[in-house]
Amino acid sequence: MGADKIFLKLGGRTLLDRTLAIAKSVTHDVLIVGDQTKLAGLANVIEDLYPNCGPLGGIHAALTNSTAELNLMLAVDLPFLETRFLEYLLSAARRSKAAVTVPRADGGFQPLCAVYRRRRFAELAERALHAGNNKIDQLFVPADTRVLEEDELKRAGFSAEMFRNVNTPEEWEQAKSAAHLKS
Repeated sequence: MGADKIFLKLGGRTLLDRTLAIAKSVTHDVLIVGDQTKLAGLANVIEDLYPNCGPLGGIHAALTNSTAELNLMLAVDLPFLETRFLEYLLSAARRSKAAVTVPRADGGFQPLCAVYRRRRFAELAERALHAGNNKIDQLFVPADTRVLEEDELKRAGFSAEMFRNVNTPEEWEQAKSAAHLKS
């Protein structure tokens, strides 16, 4: 990206500010997994217990530091998420007994917009990280995962577009154009 994407501005707010605001719209207890020195003062910040292990390391750190049984995980680079969808996702997770409630859109899981049960998934993540396996999707056991399929999302009035993330300068330019059209 050429810059730290958490501080990129879209619609006058940084991606981090946007993510914190949408998270706070559905829960009062919000944590950031990241570098304490860079993020201190923005919210409660925790650092990875397994550094350099990607998103699974972050999910593990969040679950290990949480007291809540259900934990919503959000990537900072999903600027088109809607509060209404997060409410739907949390409601589905509450009704399910699964370790994970995760949407599937555009042919893949959205593990960084999912709800994880603290005790059950933290143990899976710990074992995987300890073994050097950093792949989140491989931990989604069919019998213990509630998948919100794309057709269910469409019936509920949600578009897969909300999972469009920004990882490249081109995706960032597309996101800025899309945000401009929405405003």
